[in-house]
Amino acid sequence: MLIRTTRFGTVEIDEERVITFEDGLLGFPQRRRYALIQTNSDPVFFWLQSLDQPDLAFVVCDPQAFVPEYRAPIRPEEVKALELQDLAEAQVLVIVNKVDGYLTANLLGPLAIGAQSLKGKQLVLSDKHYSTRHRLMRVAPPTAVAKTA
Repeated sequence: MLIRTTRFGTVEIDEERVITFEDGLLGFPQRRRYALIQTNSDPVFFWLQSLDQPDLAFVVCDPQAFVPEYRAPIRPEEVKALELQDLAEAQVLVIVNKVDGYLTANLLGPLAIGAQSLKGKQLVLSDKHYSTRHRLMRVAPPTAVAKTA
């Protein structure tokens, strides 16, 4: 299946790997179909690209790569909605942003995805240990390019 994106042009994705968020994501309730796109060999960060809006994509990562103790509780009604047979089938990702020279993660709004069903749900947590801007790493400032005469 070919999809149009504003960042990557036309991209081919496997139709069987489309992730559906029945409720959409916070702020984007009408955008329900997404694909994970890996743009380089770095297995940590991915793009969650909307199939319904070419200019809508989020950088996401597995939070445990940076916060090993992180756990997103998945309630019984969410287990049912994600069609999980076992909690181990759930893939948890968080949305990453660049804020004040850091990559930050929204640990209070993780995305839970059923690995088999490919159904997703954005959870809303109230754990005081986490924040919507948990610092993951400092981002190096862009280097100036010298002009040649």
